[in-house]
Amino acid sequence: MILSELMQGVILQKTIGNTEIDITNIQFDSRKLETGSVFVATRGTASDGHQYISIAIENGAVAVVCEEIPSEINPTVVYLKVENSSDALGKMASAWYGFPSSKLILIGITGTNGKTTIATLLYQLFRQLGHKSGLLSTVCNYVDDIAVEATHTTPDALALNELLAQMVDAGCEYVFMEVSSHSVDQRRIAGLEFDGGVFTNITRDHIDYHLTFENYLKAKKQFFDELSADTFALTNADDKNGLVMIQNSKAKKYTYSLRTLADFKTRILEHGFEGMLLDMNDREVNVSFIGRFNASNLSAVFGTAVLLGQDELEVLRIISSLHSVSGRFETLHAPAGYTAIVDYAHTPDALNNVIETINQILQGNGRLISVVGCGGNRDKGKRPMMAREAVNGSWKAILTSDNPRFEEPQDILNDMLAGLDMVEKAKSLTIVDRREAIRTACALAQPGDVVLVAGKGHEDYQIIKGVKHHFDDKEVVKECFK
Repeated sequence: MILSELMQGVILQKTIGNTEIDITNIQFDSRKLETGSVFVATRGTASDGHQYISIAIENGAVAVVCEEIPSEINPTVVYLKVENSSDALGKMASAWYGFPSSKLILIGITGTNGKTTIATLLYQLFRQLGHKSGLLSTVCNYVDDIAVEATHTTPDALALNELLAQMVDAGCEYVFMEVSSHSVDQRRIAGLEFDGGVFTNITRDHIDYHLTFENYLKAKKQFFDELSADTFALTNADDKNGLVMIQNSKAKKYTYSLRTLADFKTRILEHGFEGMLLDMNDREVNVSFIGRFNASNLSAVFGTAVLLGQDELEVLRIISSLHSVSGRFETLHAPAGYTAIVDYAHTPDALNNVIETINQILQGNGRLISVVGCGGNRDKGKRPMMAREAVNGSWKAILTSDNPRFEEPQDILNDMLAGLDMVEKAKSLTIVDRREAIRTACALAQPGDVVLVAGKGHEDYQIIKGVKHHFDDKEVVKECFK
């Protein structure tokens, strides 16, 4: 592609050199360059691409996009100064792959909890409705029926547009995409044309990155602020920030709710460990999902499908046949008569929702034993909060390792224990080894009890001292069953 064509959607503050040259490749990693590439110097959390401009040129870059033009200019290289390199990269990636999002109906789902469930269920729903569809999610990406491993909730701009281009080539009509706060803040989604946005909820998360809850909220809100007038914004009216999220959006605004008047209203009529009977916009539907949070997720799925022009009755028929996403309130029944639930809950609010749901169904006819940990090198402030949620809602809480990464597991557990008083500590056990913690929980369980294994959900690994080791909560639970 000619460099000038590649830069059409980018506002250039300064240009040095001839932009009518052929470009063979775009890269923001100087190690992946080839002769004829354009190097985009982005500022990351760990390093600044501007430090690698000279290396990029040595490795074959013929053009450099940067926020600061270096003091030493190479006369054979074109320099393009922009306000935000990450934003430029997103727009360049979109142009490079032929603006794939403009050829798809692209729906973004953002919020703290529920993104994966809503995006995945929409993908499954629309495929059952007969539409070729794509999915971009934390668990796995799908190009119609072909699985592509997911490494981030939202991939980098180049990988993202490449996946979208593959979806166009595969004939996909719809794409459902989790939009993380990181991807908004880092401009990974710049240049994408969304047709709608869905807001789930917002509670404390990623404070290690955003530093304050207000910054985290602003990142989520920015997604809706940037939606155009011919799109829709569907928000959760039950979340205190639900209407705040869409207040400045140009998009057509809609709401869903379990508690108040809304465009898409859902009520729980009956619930148990096998599922729920729901009233969705005055129509009853049986679903295999459990808990208020899942009723809310299904309300968002229903509302999105209807806003995309699908028949309400057909949507409800398919919703009744859908099943929970891997590692999201996944229920396993032990031959010994107790129930095990594996869930991804890794924030205080998500853990509270899961524990509250289990206790509402138990109604005192069984005990809850919770296995909970916290990740290393992440928000330390939520550790005591997670411990309190686990202890206060459980008969016994077993505090253990999650992904310690580069931290000592015992240090993480000490941070969790710091949130407990003497009475609460008496209701808890501390077992560093996660496998042993799950085994202990299952050994304690009697018929009618529930064992909750929270925090990792679909993940099949543990990161210890920076090294990935295979570890799957569901596999360990099933071993305990034997």
